[in-house]
Amino acid sequence: MFYLSVAKRSLLLVCAGLVALALVETVRAQDESEPTVKFNRDVKQILAKKCFSCHGPAEQEGSLRLDERETAIAEADSGEIAIVPGKPEESELIRRIQAHDESERMPPEGEGVSPEDIETLKTWIREGAKYQGHWAFEPLTDPQPPEVKQKDWVKNDIDNFILERLEENGLQPNPRASKRTLIRRAYYNLTGLPPTKEEIEAFEADDSPDAWGKLVDKMLASEHYGEKWGRHWLDLVRFAETNSYERDGVKPNAWKYRDYVIRSFNENKPYDQFIVEQLAGDEIEKPTPESIIATGYYRLGVWDDEPADPLLHVYDQYDDLIATTGKTFLGITVNCARCHDHKIDPITQANYYEFLSFFRGMKPYGTRGDVSYSQREISSPEVISAHENYQRESQAVENRLNEIVAGAIEKLPEEERKEVRKERNPERRREKMDGRIADLVPNDASEYDALKREWAGIKDREKYLPAREFAMAINRSDKVPDETNIMMRGNPHVPGEVVEPGFPQFFNAAKPIIPTPAEDQETSGRRLVLAKWIASKDNLMTARVMVNRIWQFQFGRGIVRTSSNFGQLGTPPTHPELLDWLANEFIDSGWDVKHLQRLMMTSATYQMSSAGQEKGLAEDPGNDLMWRFNSRRLTSEEVRDSILAVNGRLNEKMFGHGFYPKISDEVMAGQSKPGDGWGNSSYEEQARRAVYIHVKRSLLTPILSAFDFPETDSACEERFVTTQPAQALGMMNGAFANQQAEELAKRVRDAGATELEDQVRQAVQFALAREANESDVKIAVSLVNDLKQDHGLDDKQAFDLYCLMLINLNEFFFLD
Repeated sequence: MFYLSVAKRSLLLVCAGLVALALVETVRAQDESEPTVKFNRDVKQILAKKCFSCHGPAEQEGSLRLDERETAIAEADSGEIAIVPGKPEESELIRRIQAHDESERMPPEGEGVSPEDIETLKTWIREGAKYQGHWAFEPLTDPQPPEVKQKDWVKNDIDNFILERLEENGLQPNPRASKRTLIRRAYYNLTGLPPTKEEIEAFEADDSPDAWGKLVDKMLASEHYGEKWGRHWLDLVRFAETNSYERDGVKPNAWKYRDYVIRSFNENKPYDQFIVEQLAGDEIEKPTPESIIATGYYRLGVWDDEPADPLLHVYDQYDDLIATTGKTFLGITVNCARCHDHKIDPITQANYYEFLSFFRGMKPYGTRGDVSYSQREISSPEVISAHENYQRESQAVENRLNEIVAGAIEKLPEEERKEVRKERNPERRREKMDGRIADLVPNDASEYDALKREWAGIKDREKYLPAREFAMAINRSDKVPDETNIMMRGNPHVPGEVVEPGFPQFFNAAKPIIPTPAEDQETSGRRLVLAKWIASKDNLMTARVMVNRIWQFQFGRGIVRTSSNFGQLGTPPTHPELLDWLANEFIDSGWDVKHLQRLMMTSATYQMSSAGQEKGLAEDPGNDLMWRFNSRRLTSEEVRDSILAVNGRLNEKMFGHGFYPKISDEVMAGQSKPGDGWGNSSYEEQARRAVYIHVKRSLLTPILSAFDFPETDSACEERFVTTQPAQALGMMNGAFANQQAEELAKRVRDAGATELEDQVRQAVQFALAREANESDVKIAVSLVNDLKQDHGLDDKQAFDLYCLMLINLNEFFFLD
C-alpha cells in the first residue's frame, strides 16, 4: 500500500477544499448570473399579446394577474400556480399554452403562442421568472454597445445593438440598399420631396467614401427639412387653424405657430429649448416674439364659442392640454385619471389635478369684452412706440375737439340739445355741430378750425404707420391663480379637496418649488417650473420619448411601437438598451435632433435593403428585430407635393398665411354653411407645399384625407396607412390629379419632345427620375393607341391620361 506523507496529505486536503469552494462559488455565480431571457425585453411582449387582456392590469379572470410577480406565483382561484420559479414543467401557464384540449388551451381565441415564444417563457421560468419594474418608470440606464461577431457590418454603435439581437436569433441583416433607393429614402425622409434624375445620377456616380454622409448633411441643411419634420410635430400637437364645432371659426394667426415649428427644426433648435418655449415662452426671463408665438401651442385645441355648460367646457380644455402635454412630451396618458385613479398606470386622480394646477391662471381661449385672451402683440419696440405716440397725439387733439363741441352743445335749446346727444359717436356728433361752432362758441371757433386741420393731417398719417403684429398666444395669465380642486368624478360643479402643483408620483420627483412672483412679474411662473422639469435631463421620459419618435419617423416604426404611451398598456421596446443609449446620446449632444438623425441615417441599419429574406420572414415577419428596412407608402403631403414637383409646378414659397386649394362643390355642401371660411387662392398659390394648406377642422382637403391625413381634434402619434377605394378614385378621377397630369404632359411638350416615344421617355424621366426602358415605351405606346382607337381621344388627351397613369404607379407611391 502506498502511503502519503502527512505534509502531502495536508496539501491535498487543502487543494480539495479549494476546488470544492471554487465549485460552490461557480454554482453560486451561475445562480446569481444575469438571466439570458429578460422580462421587459423578451417576455412582457409575449404576455401582453397573449395573456394580459384576461390576466393583466385591467382584467384578472380567476384572480390571476400575470403582469406582477406576486400574483403570478401565487395560487389562483383554481388552486393552480401559474408560474413556479425554476420549474417550467410544474407551471400551469406552460401547461395551458401547450394544451391539446381546446377547452384548456390558452389563449382561448386567436392564434396560440408560437413554439419559439413557449421556449422563451420556459427559459425565463427556469432562470427564476425574474420580473423587472416597468421599464419606462425606471431611471435611464447607461448601456454600452455590445460586442458582435460580424464587426465588418457595423458602421456606428447603433448597429451593435441591432446586430447583437439578430445574431442571438440566428438572423442575418439585409445587404445595403442600392444608391438609387438610398437617395430617394433620404430625400423623402428628410425633406418630403423626390430627388430629380440628375441628383440621383450624381449620387450614383460619387464613389467617395463619404458620399452618403455628404448627402445626409445636404438634406439636413435643406430649407425643406423643417417643412417635413415640422409636419411630424404638428400632428402631435393637433395643429389646426379653426375652432371646430358647427361654426368652426378661424383662429387668427395660428399659422405663425406652424411657421415657428418649421423654423425651429430648420435652425436645429435644442429640443429642451423647444419644449420650454412652447410651454412657458411668456414666462422665461426675456420673452421674444418667437417664444411668445410658441405658446400658441396652448391655443390649438377645439373651442366651443357657445358651450351649453361653460364651466365644464373650461375643464374640457384643461383636459385637452393635459392629454396633449402628457402624450406628446412625456409619453403617458395622465388624462385617464380625470375622474378616478388611473386603472393601469400609477397616476392618481390627485396627480391629475396637481398636474392641471400648473395651467391654472392661464386665461381660456377667446375674448371677453375688448380683451382677447388669445392674441398678443409681438411688434418691435419701434413699432409699438410709433403707435403709442400716434395715439397720444391723436387723442389729445380729439379730446380738445370734443370739449369744444360739448361746450357748443350746452348752448343749444334743450330739445335740440337732447336730440344731438342721442348721437353716441363723437366723430358724427362733431360733423353735426361743425356749422354751429362759430355761432355758439365764437371764442373757440378759430382754435376749432385749426384743430380740425391738425386732426385731418394726423388721420392722413395713420396709413403710413408700420403695421402692428399679433400672435395667437398666451395673453393673460394670473399672477396668483385660483386654487385647484379635485373634481369629484371629474365634475367641475362638485369640487373636492384643494391640491397644489405636483408631478405624477411615479416620477419620484421632489415637490415643485414655485418661486414667489416678482413685483413686476405678470404671471405665476408655474408653467415655467413644469417646462423646466419636462426638459430636464433627469426626467424619466422626455429624452426616451423624443428619440423614439425620431426613430419612428426615420425607420417607419418606433423602438416602442406605442410612441405616445410608454405606460403599462403600451408596447415594450424591442431594443430597450438601444433606446436608453440613444436617449443618453441625445442629452449629451445638447438635445441635438439633427445629430441623432445623422447618427441613425449613417448606420448600416438604416442603409439596409427592404427586400424580404426567407428566414427573416418566417421567424420575424413583423421585423421587430430590424433585419431589413421597412418600406412605406408616401404620406398624403408627399403624394401631393411630389405630383407638383415632377410636373414642374411646385411653388417653394415658405411661411405666411395658409392657402386654400380648390375644393369641389360636392365636398363644400357637407358644411353647415357651404364654403363659409374657405378662401380662393390663386393657381400659383395652390401649388405651394401641403404643409401650408389652411387647416380647417370641418373641411380637410380631400386628397390629404384620402391618404390618411390625421383628424385634428386630438394628438396623432402615428398616421394610419390604409388602402381604400377613395384613394384610387381620387387619383384616377379627381380634378386635382387630372389637372396636374395635364401639367406634366405640358412640361414634356415644352421640353421639346414631339414624337410619342420621345415624349414617353421624357415623361418617365420627370415622373420616375430614371431612364425609360423598352418595356416602359412599349406599354405606353400601346396604352395611348388604345385610348385613341377605342375611346376616340386625340393625341393630347391620350398622352395626358398616360401621364395620369405614371403618377398612379406603385413606383411613384412607395419607398423601399
